[in-house]
Amino acid sequence: MTPARPLWRAYLLLARVSNLPTVWTNVVAGMTIARAAFSWETVTASAAAVSLMYCGGMFLNDAFDRRSDARHRPDRPIPAGEVSAGRAFTIGFALLGAGVLVIAAAGPVQAVAWGLALAAAIVYYDWRHKVDPFGPLVMGLCRGLVYCVAAASAARVVSPVVLAMAAMMVGYVLFLTWVAKRAGPRAGVVVPLLLAGISLVDAGMVWTFGPAPLALVTAAGFVLTLLFQRVVPGT
Repeated sequence: MTPARPLWRAYLLLARVSNLPTVWTNVVAGMTIARAAFSWETVTASAAAVSLMYCGGMFLNDAFDRRSDARHRPDRPIPAGEVSAGRAFTIGFALLGAGVLVIAAAGPVQAVAWGLALAAAIVYYDWRHKVDPFGPLVMGLCRGLVYCVAAASAARVVSPVVLAMAAMMVGYVLFLTWVAKRAGPRAGVVVPLLLAGISLVDAGMVWTFGPAPLALVTAAGFVLTLLFQRVVPGT
């Protein structure tokens, strides 16, 4: 029999931590597009909050998908018996709530409103994405809402320009999903690259709306994601 993975390893797989650099660059892009006074303190607080929400959403994703994974992905931590569905639900909702609390502690009320919208979109996607034909759109919306949370945290308002750039990110996620479906068996190679590519899209937006050095820092998220994927697969 194959020995069970350590619990910490199962948690990392459930949280899909390899994709976190793309979340951080989403935050940088959202704040830059808002043209707010740049503050690493604000970036760090928002990135921490959204990271908690992202990981919480990933726990909930596996918890809701446990029956499907038992048939098609039995190596995932829940069907493999390494983490119970109840524990995954508890951790997922706790991380999601913690993220909203961090936004509330560090940002204005406008950011909290966008954070609650993000939390609702995450839960809806995790709950319904297997049966909702608009699931990919909701997944993209989650990424777009990160821009809105970041912009509201830094500038207290989400401008039409931020909304337009958020819509572009939604479009990229829809493209990613379409390519993944078309790739079929090759998706295991293509999808990690496209996921890491989110940081390159962010870098392009930072280049357009902000200083070039910050765009280069944002582009580094692409490399960092690929490096993290060598430890925890990017899915």
